[in-house]
Amino acid sequence: MIRREFITLLGGAAAAWPFVGRAQQAAMPVIGFLNSASSEGYAPMTSAFRQGLKQTGYVESQNVAIEFRWADGRYDRLPELAAELVRGQVAVIAAGGPPAALAAKAATSTIPIVFTSGTDPVTLGLVSSFNRPDSNITGVNLFLSELNTKKLGLLRDLLPHAKTIGVLLNPTAENAESQSKDLQAAGQALGLRVQRVNASSAREFDLAFATLVEMRVDGLIVGADPLNVNRREQLIALAARYAIPAVYEVREFADAGGLMTYGTSIKDAYLQAGVYVGRILRGGRPAELPVLRSTKFEFVINLKTARALDLTVPPGLLAIADEVIE
Repeated sequence: MIRREFITLLGGAAAAWPFVGRAQQAAMPVIGFLNSASSEGYAPMTSAFRQGLKQTGYVESQNVAIEFRWADGRYDRLPELAAELVRGQVAVIAAGGPPAALAAKAATSTIPIVFTSGTDPVTLGLVSSFNRPDSNITGVNLFLSELNTKKLGLLRDLLPHAKTIGVLLNPTAENAESQSKDLQAAGQALGLRVQRVNASSAREFDLAFATLVEMRVDGLIVGADPLNVNRREQLIALAARYAIPAVYEVREFADAGGLMTYGTSIKDAYLQAGVYVGRILRGGRPAELPVLRSTKFEFVINLKTARALDLTVPPGLLAIADEVIE
């Protein structure tokens, strides 16, 4: 075999080596980062995750490697993406969003998993309890799904004459039915009609908003889901185009021009997940790390958007807002 052919074959073999093999040669642990969304919309969250790692002494490319796997909103891809990370023998899996966490748990019972979840992880079956997680899984709960009824109340305060409120949900999400059921019950208690529309991909958002217009909704709750966070600019643009007052789950929506947001800090959750991953890399056991509960709730109002919708925000809402964006 001539030298050129040998080098070509050698290069091809190196490219085919598992990523963990390359990382082990560099004496670095490998973190598998599995996420339900896509990288473009989650840059602030991955930055916060790296910050959490740094707090425990780990810096990407210096003493730790990260293998990213993004589902891009296609939750059916998550089982295979999780299996890839397991085959690669990563040291820890950081799973972002309930669908990713469930896929990771189904893929391994031995590799440690740290999740970030907007839904109660006990109800989802991720852990048996907050204080005593299962042997290989722990994480951070943001309570985002549980806050939908609070968002409905905020919309009612903003729109006292409203009769019909729409809710946009991802039907492929495990918590879609529970979110819908809770909102229907809360709407009935407030004398509001709650109309559900579904969208499981960015392409379906246009049709969903056209349906909301046909339903003559007075306001909209955008359900808690990684896909919605990832596509927040598209959702905000559609709400503006159809002049629908909407309330969203995390402050990143208000920063991007959304009318109102109420929820916990998703960036803080990813930071805490990074800290937990770092602690596990240093020998910590998930079973000994209780599931963290987000305790900081933020209510943000974007007054510029309110004026564009010709809405007057009641003084009572302005008084309880944590931040008002002018």
